[in-house]
Amino acid sequence: MSNIVFIATSLDGYIADKQGSIDWLHAIPNPDNVDMGFGPLMSRIDAIVMGRNTFDIVRSFDCDWPYPKPVCVLSNTLETVPEGYEDKVFLMKGTPEAILPQLHQQGLHNLYIDGGVTIQHFLQADCIDELIITTIPVLLGGGAPLFGDLANPLHFRLQKSEVFLDTIVQNHFVRQR
Repeated sequence: MSNIVFIATSLDGYIADKQGSIDWLHAIPNPDNVDMGFGPLMSRIDAIVMGRNTFDIVRSFDCDWPYPKPVCVLSNTLETVPEGYEDKVFLMKGTPEAILPQLHQQGLHNLYIDGGVTIQHFLQADCIDELIITTIPVLLGGGAPLFGDLANPLHFRLQKSEVFLDTIVQNHFVRQR
């Protein structure tokens, strides 16, 4: 069982700018559509766990649904799955400690954890096993930070570092317990 974060940040550690936009993620041209490890990640996981805000952002993309795996949307306010997504997502409420056993009972053991607040909650509960952080070389000067407060330090070991498109750096860290 493994909970994996796969996310992009700015050089100063933000996952969205001050307006909540992620347009800056496309600042570096990618004419060959290099997936930067997204395909291999999808082959490793059983499901995706994302927060409501991330779900809303993904729904706003002008493309087909990007996930070939079940998506669990964590929300305390969303009561029903929006029309058109009934076969793509399911809803859950609760803390990481509460939802993980339920997901495991469904046979969903290797999870991609996505969304700033969701990632922060999983880190606070010490429920993240891997961090794959892709750094885009832009300073945003504010916005939605990837990391928040922790009760205690969490130690990770660098497993691999790769450079994509001659300018984007992806670091893969594994939790040291």
